[in-house]
This record gives sequence, structure tokens and C-alpha cells, in this order.
Amino acid sequence: MELGTIEREIYIDATPEVVFDVVSSPEHVKGWWPDDADYDPVPGGAGTIRFGDCAAGGKVEQFSVVDAIPPKLFAFRWTHELGEPATEGNSLLVTFELTPSGSGTLLRMTETGFRERGWSQAVLEQCYREHVTGWDHFLPRIAPYAATLRGRA
Repeated sequence: MELGTIEREIYIDATPEVVFDVVSSPEHVKGWWPDDADYDPVPGGAGTIRFGDCAAGGKVEQFSVVDAIPPKLFAFRWTHELGEPATEGNSLLVTFELTPSGSGTLLRMTETGFRERGWSQAVLEQCYREHVTGWDHFLPRIAPYAATLRGRA
């Protein structure tokens, strides 16, 4: 099993403009992925996302926007240590590519950077599996969330 890249494609019955907002705007991202999101969705924008209640074992992750080209591409780095700038060797890169498809959008998500972290094989395998499980859970939530916004774009 290759532990370097996670790739997923899903079709969303919404325009690329709506889907771009859903995967880039903190207001919408927290509707399908983290419990909270606070960042500026422009290249160089930074902030955090939060999963669960931090007092009960939840986790805060740094979030750094790498690229934003509406309505085609949104990319960010995350999982780097709090207080450190995101780099290729200390964070994972997630890219959402959006392509018009019929009346909707084909969304391609890629997450890379696992091997570059320098983790032991055991840590690499655990983190990779956790992210596969996470994306398999969260990505299918995008389409129904986007359906609630269809009339806005």
C-alpha cells in the first residue's frame, strides 16, 4: 500500500462556484468537516480548525491557505505544530480541484506530504490510515451540504 497520497473524486450536484465556497469558506467548511474553522480563505491566510471539544480530547489544527483560484482550486496545509509556519516537511497538503461536469461539479481531493514528515513507519501508517478514514467519512458530507446552498449561487 502506498502511504504517500490520498486521492478521492466525488460528483456534487452544484455549480463549481457553490462547491468552491463549500470547500474554502470557514463558514461552510465547518458545515461538513471540522466543528469550528477560523482562517482567511486567501493565499497566505492562516488560522485554525477544531475537531471536538478540546476539554474532552478534541484537537486544534493549524490551517494555512496555499492557493485559492475561484471556482477551480483551493489548497491548504495543515497538521503542523501550533506556532510554526507550514512547510513541505512539517505539514500535509490538501488540494481540492473543481471541474464542471454536466449541471454539477467533479471534486477531486488530494492529500500529500505523509512521507515528507519524517515519521517512523508505524506513525506514518497510523496517520495515513486515520486520514483515509477521516476523508472517507467527511467527503461524502459535502454533496448534501452543498445541496442546502444551491439557491444562493
